[in-house]
Amino acid sequence: MSNSNRLMSSEFDSSLNDRFRSTALTCTGNNKGGGVEDNKPDFKELDLGSPVSPLRIANRNSNNVPTPSSSSGSSGSVCGKNAIVKTTTTSHSGEIESRHSPTTTTVTVNETARSVPVNRNSRPGHVRSHSAGVPLIYSGNSSSSSSANSAANLSALPTGNICPSGKLLKTGMAHKSPARYDVLGSGTGNYGHGSIMRGGIGTKSGGNLNEVLSGGAGKSGNLVVDPEELKRVGNDKYKRGNFLDALYLYDKAIAISPENAAYRSNRAAALTGLGRLMEAVRECEEAVRLDPGYFRAHQRLASLHLKLGHVEIARKHISFQGQHPDPTELQKLQAVERHLNRCTDSRRIGDWKNVLRECDAAIAAGAESSPQLLACRAEALLKLHQLDDADSCLGKIPKFEPSPASFSQTKFFGMLSDAYIFFVHAQVEMALGRFENAASAAEKAGLIDHRNAEVAVMLNNVRLVARARARGNDLFNSGKYAEACSAYGEGLKSDTSNSVLHCNRAVCWSKLGNWERSVEDCNQALKIQPKYTKALRRRAASYGKLERWLESVRDYESLRKELPTDNEVAEALFHAQVALKKSRGEEVSNLKFGGEVEEVLGSDQFKAAISLPGVSIVFFKAASNQQCDQISPFVDTLCVQYPSVNFLKVDVGESASVANTEAVRIVPTFKIYKNGNRVKEMICPSHQVLEYSVRHYSL
Repeated sequence: MSNSNRLMSSEFDSSLNDRFRSTALTCTGNNKGGGVEDNKPDFKELDLGSPVSPLRIANRNSNNVPTPSSSSGSSGSVCGKNAIVKTTTTSHSGEIESRHSPTTTTVTVNETARSVPVNRNSRPGHVRSHSAGVPLIYSGNSSSSSSANSAANLSALPTGNICPSGKLLKTGMAHKSPARYDVLGSGTGNYGHGSIMRGGIGTKSGGNLNEVLSGGAGKSGNLVVDPEELKRVGNDKYKRGNFLDALYLYDKAIAISPENAAYRSNRAAALTGLGRLMEAVRECEEAVRLDPGYFRAHQRLASLHLKLGHVEIARKHISFQGQHPDPTELQKLQAVERHLNRCTDSRRIGDWKNVLRECDAAIAAGAESSPQLLACRAEALLKLHQLDDADSCLGKIPKFEPSPASFSQTKFFGMLSDAYIFFVHAQVEMALGRFENAASAAEKAGLIDHRNAEVAVMLNNVRLVARARARGNDLFNSGKYAEACSAYGEGLKSDTSNSVLHCNRAVCWSKLGNWERSVEDCNQALKIQPKYTKALRRRAASYGKLERWLESVRDYESLRKELPTDNEVAEALFHAQVALKKSRGEEVSNLKFGGEVEEVLGSDQFKAAISLPGVSIVFFKAASNQQCDQISPFVDTLCVQYPSVNFLKVDVGESASVANTEAVRIVPTFKIYKNGNRVKEMICPSHQVLEYSVRHYSL
């Protein structure tokens, strides 16, 4: 330390005792409260005014001692070691929480901290003393010979130097508050050396957030990040819908001040915006744990639980400590509860159509994110034999994660909520023949709720069915078809609506030559699962064995739509169509499988073609016509799909004589001939109309 500084310390020790006894440090600021909106972070923004901290010394003695202030113009006023100003505040209101209530400011100099009152009612800006006095931040150093009385009297303004790093620490909140940091100006720009600059996030010169956003872990260079500023910027991001950025900033604030309930609540809002509701619930619960009286967190919890369909838990939070609930939220809660009760009653009596209606109504009323209601829809669809829709509905349920402890014991239709989801999964997987997946889901449901009777019955059935299917398959592969039928029948006793066991037993009956019973089992399988192609193929073949050709052709045509590239199905359809024509006494000697659309080049060829036995469909086209180009690929598809039909095409430009004879004036035109006689004409038909006509005349 220089000689001048030592001298200054000596000269001012005694005067400080007299002049600053019972004085207080005051600072300025304005609090602005925010409104309350659902699912938005809580905020109050502090109007800081000038970035230069307006620090004053309050005059509280009876001698009217002049109030000194900080100076921004002198570089000599800031040159010491450790000076930290720490402010703590408390508040609970507002959307994006910023809790401000005046408490105390602690000034630490040379590792000595003392408390003085804070006044936030003066105007921001540089404040200078109106009369002579000692500088706010005294640059002298106390000597070792200072009296105890002198040390005690320095509580208002301590002796010592500001630390070289130039940081004044102040925290933003008294109740679980993070630390807020101001930065001393470097003398550049509009701020003198020693000025206190607010909002210490960013670069060393004081105002760029990019360093923090690029991955700073709470410090950037020599700066310590202010979590309140992180929260403020996060709130701005949230309002603009940038939930990921807001979440990142809230995470940074929490890392600095993990005990701050407002940061947790705001993080929950960002998670809700991202659709991560379970995580949002956990954050709100943590906010309530940190501050049990935090009403905004309770409101957010009520809204989240309502979305998840947990009516009782939502009611507990929406009416927290006698607070008046939001009328809109209360109305939604009552509507969801009403539909859930009706859904429960309908499920008890097996009215699955009404279960589906009430389930959809509960989702529309506000429980749109309930995985249990999605599972309920899937169960109703399964019981209504809409298995594909049930499987699709289950696919919309997010990947399972254990429920928070607060509602892990909630029940849905009498079983624990998480167990019900696995309960429905097991049923759908079983119906689809995915026995391993069904067994796994059933085991999980049993582990979660082993005391529930419905879960226990389902678990036992899954095990019995899986065992029966495995035994039946082994017997079938060994050629023991009668024993395999019995094994599959044992499984059906435990699950009468299992389409896979019905289909497997149908194959056994066909191997034993019992075609009627094969058709019966296929009918049961297709009733449960209408698009079950294995059962459809087996029934079509069984109909053929019974010479019920019309039914066989219909089944094979359905298969062609489901399996358009399956050549075996196409050939089976052709032979069934030929057999049907023979059964009707039609001439079929010239029919061949896998024909292509034949091009007609003259009148003689045209007359010979339409005179063939069976049905001929003639496509009149023009090379330059766009509609003809669009429908030509579809005609090729119909030719493959209906191999018993003779398809012809005539270019009206190259075969004008045929077009004139048939009086074709517009293309595309289709004419259908049966045994040489024209039976139908279509001008510019749609794909649907054309296919319907081809199918109708092909039978």
